[in-house]
Amino acid sequence: MNYDNAVSQMLNVDGALAAAVVDFDSGMLLAGGGSAAIDLEIAAAGNTEVMRAKMKTMKMLGLKDEIEDILITLGKQYHLLRPLQRHTGLFLYSVLDKSKSNLALARRSLVDVEREMDK
Repeated sequence: MNYDNAVSQMLNVDGALAAAVVDFDSGMLLAGGGSAAIDLEIAAAGNTEVMRAKMKTMKMLGLKDEIEDILITLGKQYHLLRPLQRHTGLFLYSVLDKSKSNLALARRSLVDVEREMDK
């Protein structure tokens, strides 16, 4: 699966507002789509800092584990970040309308997208 297809699949989830594939080594947006109200270039760069901070903290704590996903809950939105285990340095980013989405299904969709990308 290419990155654009991954974004399309993430946008098929109920309540999806925007989705992206991001390189957190550089902070660059590799593919993205959805609502024009969300500047995915800025979101990619900002969420790259979130990923880096969490990884740095885990290292300082001596945690020998991997991040499955990070959930940021806003008043009206969910922001999901999922680092890709087999695509080092990349993460999936999904923005959801809190009132129209099912968090469990959205999280599951990211797992499915990652699985498809591994094929």
